[in-house]
Amino acid sequence: MKINWLTLVTEFWAASLAQDRIPHALMLVGIRGTGKRSAAAWLARKSLNLVVDAEPKYPLEIPQHADIRWVRPAENKKTIGIDQIRELVAELSLTSYEGVGKVAVIEPADSMTSSAANGLLKTLEEPAGNTLLILVVDRQGHIPATIYSRCHRLKISVPSEDSSLVWLKNVRPGTDWRPLLWNVGGAPLAAVEEFEQIDDTEVMAEEFLAIGAGKTGPLEIAAKWSKYEPDFVLGWLSRQIQRCITSVFLGTNSDRSPHVGDYVLNNIDRRNLFCYLDMINRLKSQPVGSYNAQLALECLLIDWYQGLESLSVPE
Repeated sequence: MKINWLTLVTEFWAASLAQDRIPHALMLVGIRGTGKRSAAAWLARKSLNLVVDAEPKYPLEIPQHADIRWVRPAENKKTIGIDQIRELVAELSLTSYEGVGKVAVIEPADSMTSSAANGLLKTLEEPAGNTLLILVVDRQGHIPATIYSRCHRLKISVPSEDSSLVWLKNVRPGTDWRPLLWNVGGAPLAAVEEFEQIDDTEVMAEEFLAIGAGKTGPLEIAAKWSKYEPDFVLGWLSRQIQRCITSVFLGTNSDRSPHVGDYVLNNIDRRNLFCYLDMINRLKSQPVGSYNAQLALECLLIDWYQGLESLSVPE
């Protein structure tokens, strides 16, 4: 199914061809779930003159071609390491198999370690032959300035809510997509992921409510949640506290009300909601693996259990 809000990508490519100004390094920037990876796959095929649809498509199909390299964190790893980048650089220095050129997609590029990012610099400055490097970036603030400044940047924005809902209804008719779309900040593909994890989030909502009401111990739930991806858990927690803040201080409609219940909201130190949200978001902004996920969740959930009376700082 075509991703119809990615016309910016197709128009950019057409204009670059017409002006004979195709960049050697292109950075696709935007929140996760806007179709950047599908755009990267489309661009990779286009650059090598392969058969490709008029627009990027969902679901993602990673191109399988001798002149395309797709680099992502290895299995059971959270980062892209220096060895992966060294291997990529060595492959890009070789002659193109079909004589058109070579393409490398690095996603997410913001998961590269510092040494991996440094190892890519020379290739970004002096790519071998007709090479296109595509860096997919979910968290722009995690990209070193030295990498950022060497790439042509293309921002993939969140489409309008109406456009997203029309697209999502074609993905799965009959689903109430609006609250899911709100949950993920408006990114349609992230809403699909949210739907696929809805059973987990519904259980988490019940457990979070039980902790706040003093009916469940925080350590037991932290141990359970630590088995999920940290970004998934912290992103979900962040959204719940944002909803709490909106409900407490601004009022809210029922569709966006938090999953924590009025009883819990009436028995927490509301002044600390903003600090609590900041703690969650600070953790979320750190590279995965740079902190003890279970310990961090224990600290956060103990604070919630204690009604945010005094906040601890996860390390």
